[in-house]
Amino acid sequence: MGDMSTPMHLTTLAAETYDKAKVTPGLLGFVVFAALGVATWFLVKSMNKQFGRVNFTEEPEQPKD
Repeated sequence: MGDMSTPMHLTTLAAETYDKAKVTPGLLGFVVFAALGVATWFLVKSMNKQFGRVNFTEEPEQPKD
């Protein structure tokens, strides 16, 4: 019968152990965020390069017979 109250007790204990004001993303969060920023910069640079290669000259439509 004591097993039913164990999960609630562990949850309460975990909530009391961690201080929400002190929990931060840390170094891993910064590294992931920085990697996403660098990847986005390279993708935008590549996209601009590809747009520069596009040669769009509109030709008049040929009349259909």
